[in-house]
Amino acid sequence: MRTITKNTEKSLINVFIDTLHKDALKKKKENKRFSFVLTGGKSPINLYRKLAKYKIDWSNIDLFWSDERFVSQKSKNSNYKLAYDTFIKKVKINKKNLFPINTKMNNALKSSKNYSNLIKNYFKKKTISFDCLLLGMGDDGHIASIFPNSTELKKNFIAAPIYRKDFIRITLSLNVINNSKKTVLWLNDKFKSRKFKQLKLKGKKIPVNRLNKKKTIIYKIS
Repeated sequence: MRTITKNTEKSLINVFIDTLHKDALKKKKENKRFSFVLTGGKSPINLYRKLAKYKIDWSNIDLFWSDERFVSQKSKNSNYKLAYDTFIKKVKINKKNLFPINTKMNNALKSSKNYSNLIKNYFKKKTISFDCLLLGMGDDGHIASIFPNSTELKKNFIAAPIYRKDFIRITLSLNVINNSKKTVLWLNDKFKSRKFKQLKLKGKKIPVNRLNKKKTIIYKIS
């Protein structure tokens, strides 16, 4: 895995956004869409706030989500709401460019099937490969809503429901994550960086240790 290390979160954010901007611009010059998968949790909040201020041409950028809690999009626990409130509503982006997980359906299974079909159709039923997939990491090493020792570590799917005690969730699969052209693991503070180092010793039962080493870039604080 390639690693980008900075002393401050601000510097880390600037490097990421500059790269994102260049990659999206390159795709636009080729008259192609750029697919960017967002993450939830607290880790990306400052990054999203900076994205709201940065002059990016969003016309060819399509936004997806790596996972979502099965709650209303108006809920404080919604990953969609987090991204929408912190940057989406503050930038010039067409609603057609937004591909959130639909949580208005009767149950999470229907919601995950709906998202799977949406993604298949977006890629015109060809290989699913997002241009940039942003991931945070939980203290236990979970990524998206794929948790340690879970059966989802070995299953092959696009999106699936995850039944947890706190929330029912919908998540992209590990194979979809690892098939992205670029996966960014966002370790935006010293605690996360130290935790990742510890988790690396715990083997493949930890989801973060199953990321594609050739395609994953770690952004971390020194």
